[in-house]
Amino acid sequence: MTRTFAVVNQKGGVGKTTTSVNLAAALASFGQRVLLVDLDPQGNATMGSGIDKKQAGTTVYHVMLGLSDVASARMRPQGAAFDVLPANRELAGAEIELVGLAERESRLKQALDVCHEEYDFVLIDCPPSLSLITVNGLVAAREVLIPMQCEYYALEGLSDLVDTLRRIRTNLNPELQISGLLRTMYDPRNTLTLQVSDQLESHFSDKVYKTMIPRNVRLAEAPSHGIPAVVWDRTSKGAQAYLALAREVLGVSGAVRESDEDVRHD
Repeated sequence: MTRTFAVVNQKGGVGKTTTSVNLAAALASFGQRVLLVDLDPQGNATMGSGIDKKQAGTTVYHVMLGLSDVASARMRPQGAAFDVLPANRELAGAEIELVGLAERESRLKQALDVCHEEYDFVLIDCPPSLSLITVNGLVAAREVLIPMQCEYYALEGLSDLVDTLRRIRTNLNPELQISGLLRTMYDPRNTLTLQVSDQLESHFSDKVYKTMIPRNVRLAEAPSHGIPAVVWDRTSKGAQAYLALAREVLGVSGAVRESDEDVRHD
C-alpha cells in the first residue's frame, strides 16, 4: 500500500522543503518508488529537486483544478530517481479558484488516488500556512511528518498544529495520523535545544523520530545546485541523517540516533 505523507508545519524556516526533497531522494536510493508533490507556490521543492519551476508548463495547480492529471504533469529531474509534481507561483491563485469548486478540500486526493499503485511513497511538501491548499495536502495524506526546530516558540506552534490535525481528522480525513516529529537543525551544544528535545520525547514518546537532522552546510548549499544533498554529497552529515530517517520510515535497521559528537561537525 502506498504511504502518503504530508510534510507540514505552519511555521516557516523549519526544514519542511529540505526534509521533503532529501527524504524523497533517500527513499528512492533504497529502491522505493517515490512521488514528491510540491504544494508550495514558492516552488522550492521543485527547484531543489532539479526542475526549473519557470519551465514547468503543467503543474500541481492544473491538477488540482482538473485541467490535467498527475501522469501528464509529473516530471523526473535529471539525475534523480523520483518523480516530482511541480509547483510555481500559479498555485497561489488556486486558493481563490478552489473556493467555488465541488469537493474543494479533496481535489488533490482525488488526483493522487488515480496513480497510487505506481508509488510506494508520496511526499507532499505543504506551504507554511494552514490554507485551503494545505488542507488539500492533509486530506490527501494518511500520515503527517512534522519537522520542527527545538526552540520555545516551536512548542506553541506545535500545539496549534495538533489541534488543526485533530479537526481535519474529525471532519475530513479520519485516517490521518501523526507519523512522527522530526527534530531539524539540531545543535546539541545549545541547552535550550536539549531541553525542548527532552520535552518532545516526554510528551510525544514514540511519535518523535529517533533520527535528528543536524545543522549542516551541505544541506544549506545543495538547493543552490538544484540537487538534493543526499545525491550531491551523500557522505555529509546532513545527507547521512536523511538516509537514517529513510531507514527509520522504512522500519529497517540502521536508523540509529546520532551521537552528540557526530552532529557537531559538518
